[in-house]
Amino acid sequence: MTARTSLFVTALGAMVSCTSLSLQAKTDFNVVGREMAGMLQNSHYARIPFDEKLSERILTDYLNDLDPAHMYFTKADTEGFEKKYGGRLHELLIRGRCMEPANEIYSLYLKRVTERVESAKEILKNETFDYTKEESVKRSRKEEPWPATDEEAKVLWRLQIKEALLSETLRREAFTRLAEEQGKEDPLSKEVSPVEKITLRYERFLHTVEGADEEDVANYFLSAVARSHDPHTDYMSAREMDRFRAGMANQLTGIGALLQAEDDGATTIMGIVVNGPADKGGELSLNDRIVGVDPLNDGNMVDIMYMKIDHVVELIRGAQATQVRLKVEPAGGAPGETTFVVIVRDRVELKDEAATAEVIEKTRPGGGKSRIGFLRLPSFYMDFEDGDPSVAKDVQKLLVRLNAEKIDGLVFDLRGNGGGSLEEVRRITGFFVGRGPVVQVKDTFGRIESKDALFRRPLYDGPMVVLTDKSSASASEILAGALQDYNRALIVGDSSTFGKGTVQQPMEIGRFFRFFEDNTRAGYLKATIQTFYRVSGSSTQLKGVEPDIKLPSLTDALEIGEAWLDHPLAHDRIRQAPDFKPFAETDLFRPLLKARSEGRLKKDTDFQYVVEDVERTKKRLAENEISLQMSVREAELKESETRRKARNAERRERFGKMEEADAKGFKFFRLTLDDLELETLAEVDLEKDAEAFMRRAHDDEEDLDDTPLWPSGLDVVKREGLAIMEDLIEQTELARTAGVLKKP
Repeated sequence: MTARTSLFVTALGAMVSCTSLSLQAKTDFNVVGREMAGMLQNSHYARIPFDEKLSERILTDYLNDLDPAHMYFTKADTEGFEKKYGGRLHELLIRGRCMEPANEIYSLYLKRVTERVESAKEILKNETFDYTKEESVKRSRKEEPWPATDEEAKVLWRLQIKEALLSETLRREAFTRLAEEQGKEDPLSKEVSPVEKITLRYERFLHTVEGADEEDVANYFLSAVARSHDPHTDYMSAREMDRFRAGMANQLTGIGALLQAEDDGATTIMGIVVNGPADKGGELSLNDRIVGVDPLNDGNMVDIMYMKIDHVVELIRGAQATQVRLKVEPAGGAPGETTFVVIVRDRVELKDEAATAEVIEKTRPGGGKSRIGFLRLPSFYMDFEDGDPSVAKDVQKLLVRLNAEKIDGLVFDLRGNGGGSLEEVRRITGFFVGRGPVVQVKDTFGRIESKDALFRRPLYDGPMVVLTDKSSASASEILAGALQDYNRALIVGDSSTFGKGTVQQPMEIGRFFRFFEDNTRAGYLKATIQTFYRVSGSSTQLKGVEPDIKLPSLTDALEIGEAWLDHPLAHDRIRQAPDFKPFAETDLFRPLLKARSEGRLKKDTDFQYVVEDVERTKKRLAENEISLQMSVREAELKESETRRKARNAERRERFGKMEEADAKGFKFFRLTLDDLELETLAEVDLEKDAEAFMRRAHDDEEDLDDTPLWPSGLDVVKREGLAIMEDLIEQTELARTAGVLKKP
């Protein structure tokens, strides 16, 4: 349910969490591979044969994971590995020798990266590029062959370096123009030169590749083994499992800081959790740069310059109530100035990732008011160890308060929700449909089980709209699909949800070790063990949940969704769930509300901008070429800038009028889990509420973005979702007045 980013920092991945430091463990990852191979053969849903065909797939995936742009290895390299290992990896795994090919391939990868980076630095230092020549590079090289020879690779690299330098130069010129136009200081004026910037970027990447320890290499290889079965079966190292648990629990134990790796090797504080240990200590500031970590505060300071971000995080981790000592270059301090900060680790709640709500009061054109609840759910989190926090418990609390606020309708926002606990989505669905089947699951033997909601009667029985997008996945699709099948809610959003219809279970690999084998760092296999189906019998696999009312979205031009991943399982259907009794389809007024929405979309300028952007993006991606001619790139930027300025000018005028109308027609009241006991809800303060749970570093570059903010904080999808809800409330009230509508 979670995607891995090997070399980039994600907000969760960089959050400092807690577990015992055990870097000296002697776990044999050959044994890990051996046991994982057995687990895959016995547990994976698809029962894929462990044979030469799978070996070839594993090798291809491992090579592509290391070198996705096909820029480092040569054709001779890959053909050599195919000849030596192409049909043998499954045997080496079973025999406990998987680290032989893993290390050999990674060693050559490191060698190639070193060669390419050294070559890049030499080119950047000595060559002056001619940007009048008609040259280009591929926007995406994932389908391109590996270079036939080392000389061909050098030619490709020279063009990639030329493009990187051109892009950085044009980026700086654009910021300089924006700063001059707005009468502001150029945020990039003090940066190192473009050549130095690109050089540092390559050096950082080289250090990242060099810094991989045995656990990292095993992680890369065993992940390829796992994902050769399907996109969501994965190997999770001990480090990754800690992050996974923290994400599922929506809390962690650590210092409460958001970290970012910098090109020059340092790690910067980009966010501080409000009331977390770092915030309470008061000595650590935003934009401070960490250059050393003493994990136990015992005088053993570790230099973390150019260290992989997950290794930095692991050094900062530790048990609750223990101390960590950081060597810090203070933000705004003199060059080379350092100070030491000692922080006591503690439990940190990720409140900005928890369920939240609003009450939106809307004045009706003909008089009277509607009160609409807006419930935002970033993920289906649950602490599997003690059951708290639980997203179902949090949603229940928010719904109880929304009912007390006498809302007329509810908009449930699942955009960007990548899923989580299957049990939590089962409970939440019951809040809206009462007792009945929610989802069906099928195991590898074809046995089908219907999982029911056990809530005796709906907690909320009023009109509902659910907002989804292409990144609404897994548990989000179960909820949206169930509410659609029950005719309980209108689904509104992108052309479909993600399309993940499989269930994974983390299994501890170390449990299968022999008693004398060290399993300390063995990690986990997150294996696909079931597929799930809607109560109607259709799988969400590949197809996702299609909305009742589709809204234009840029994702229509992008390769987002299960169908774009490697080795996805097929879509299929089973029988309808027993005892499934949908509500009356007429209660949602689908045809009427769809027609009304389509009428608004045709007149909506912002949605028309999206339609234009979709076509432009499709064309650009299909061409798959980036010009290296300065004149061509400048013309493209000028066209883009002219379009941006025209849109912004139009929006400023229109948004100003919308803000005036919103001030008369809307009132917004904040409802977080901290607000539940308030007698009267406070009105939303967009600027203040944005940093209620985490203070984030100021971005001078973002300050130059003069794109006007959405009026009243209502992005175009949220505003249309509210308009659809207004229509649904209106039709529901008319039907109830006429006596033709029954409550769920």
